[in-house]
Amino acid sequence: MGDCVCIRPLATVYAEDNEQSGTNVSMPAVFRVPIRPDLISFVHHQLLKNKRTPYAVSKEAGHQTSAESWGTGRAVARIPRVRGGGTHRAGQGAFGNMCRGGRMFAPTKTWRRWHRRVNVTQRRHAAASAISASGVTALVMAKGHAIERVNEVPLVVSDKVQEYKKTKQAVALLKSVKAWDDVEKVYKSKRQRPGKGKKRNRRYKKKCGPLVIYEKDNGIVRAFRNIPGVDTCDVNALSLFKLAPGGHAGRFIVWTESAFRKLNDIFGTFTKTSKVKKGYKLPRPMMTITDLGRLFKSEEIRGALRRAPKKSIIISKKNKPNPLKKIHLLGRLNPYALVEKRKTILAQQEQKSQRAEIQKKAALEKVAALKKVYKLMNETEKKKLKRLQSPFPKNRGAKSKKGGKKAAATKK
Repeated sequence: MGDCVCIRPLATVYAEDNEQSGTNVSMPAVFRVPIRPDLISFVHHQLLKNKRTPYAVSKEAGHQTSAESWGTGRAVARIPRVRGGGTHRAGQGAFGNMCRGGRMFAPTKTWRRWHRRVNVTQRRHAAASAISASGVTALVMAKGHAIERVNEVPLVVSDKVQEYKKTKQAVALLKSVKAWDDVEKVYKSKRQRPGKGKKRNRRYKKKCGPLVIYEKDNGIVRAFRNIPGVDTCDVNALSLFKLAPGGHAGRFIVWTESAFRKLNDIFGTFTKTSKVKKGYKLPRPMMTITDLGRLFKSEEIRGALRRAPKKSIIISKKNKPNPLKKIHLLGRLNPYALVEKRKTILAQQEQKSQRAEIQKKAALEKVAALKKVYKLMNETEKKKLKRLQSPFPKNRGAKSKKGGKKAAATKK
């Protein structure tokens, strides 16, 4: 949110009748501080813990009875049990956190770490960031303040307001500068608080109204203190609880002229250190302009960048075919690969024909050898050889006939 800051060079000072007094005040540098809602929320949350009151349960709570465990062997739990008889309480479990009337688990102690220490510079940065957020109209309206009819934000009034001692004077001022709408919103927002706070002296709660920041208290605190929702604060003792109540940045602030002029002395500028806070300098934004679109379109950056080519060829991603499987693609990559492949095919065919001739020659030699052996065999061996070569030997039918006769005899 570094660019969301108040960038007006001057602030108009308004008189009691909401007319311009004729004097303008230069905008303090604190209104150009980068807005850090994370830092404001963290510091507010840590400092709020320093207001807590220590609490703890009694040391004797849950142990104000005589109880002793029954031990083992009775088929019951070994929790300590109340002694005696004649009442319902006798024999009931005691002391344990799971027992009715027993102590709590891990009883709270008063020596808990209640308070938190926050770095001084961190607290100052949070206050500066909260003041910067109060100068942005959008953030003030987003927080819920009714400032539609207010002349400008931040609103600066004359120092005569510091002399007010009556509430009717304060009400008249708020009505004239159109800030009374925000007070009426506070009146309408009053409602009961949920929870136990109703019986702890905080029964009702309401929204926040405007914050009046002054330099000298000549009665201004007495004049504004009875108006609901309106807070007052000394510019020399600014509180983050009032600048950003609830840890939310963007409170509607009414400044007196002298308090507004003193902000540069209190917080310093981006180049000069503060006169009040020793060694403190406002945090610089890491980027003066966070609008990247505006940066990229600037002439300085566009002139330093290289121009894009006139015609950019966009090659779409396609599935690359395998040239080892596609012969025509292989020929494009390596024309000699087709010649090599043709030579390989011819060599394989020649080897195949030679192998066939060798097999044929071997078969003929084998047949010739068998014929020579057949000529040397006698008639008996030739008949035996023919019988073995025939698929239906003669003795196979005789066996089947004998088997059929035996089967017929059994039937009889």
